[in-house]
Amino acid sequence: MFFDDERSSKLRPQILTELVGQYMNDAERAALYGLPESTRIRERAKIVSPQNLTIGEHCWIGEGAVLDASGGLEIGEHTSIGLNTLIFTHSSWLANMTLSNHSGSDLIERKPVKIGKGCFIGGLVVIMAGVTIGDFATVQPNSVVAKDVPPRTLVSGNPARVFQRYDDEYIQSEVDRVKGENERRRKLAEERGDAPTWGAPAGDFTTPAE
Repeated sequence: MFFDDERSSKLRPQILTELVGQYMNDAERAALYGLPESTRIRERAKIVSPQNLTIGEHCWIGEGAVLDASGGLEIGEHTSIGLNTLIFTHSSWLANMTLSNHSGSDLIERKPVKIGKGCFIGGLVVIMAGVTIGDFATVQPNSVVAKDVPPRTLVSGNPARVFQRYDDEYIQSEVDRVKGENERRRKLAEERGDAPTWGAPAGDFTTPAE
């Protein structure tokens, strides 16, 4: 049974878009949602009110993530949103407390969320309405972000708090470390006769192959 009321008519296109999107790859799905060409959005991810989402180039949205953009959501370039992460830009708390949780309630509160560029948001993170996450911030998995996150910091926990601050020197040292280790692993993999790959080859590279 399908309803023919105004609310159903507004929701139907989004439902159909999500259904069709399940049969696409991550790049095709991004194009379906009208996201930048370089953005990838994995299966079962959902965007609520996609017309209120602003997202930069080279972003990645993981499986099962829910991006509530009803109150306004901005995500900067080169940012990743982990799998099953929940981003809220609205709350019905007061509507629930006053038994006014009906469609069209005037007690639904909306506050925009802004996530900066170069951020890494781990899996199973919850970001509450009204939060701003600064550029180049890292949010560890299973964290609940209920207040603003400064740029170039690592936060973790429930509620999330700052555990580490980054600077350019630290980031460059990590870049050098990872690139050097990946190069070492690729050489060992080539010696073993493994197929070429980018990044870090899979397997145990603690000792050279005999």
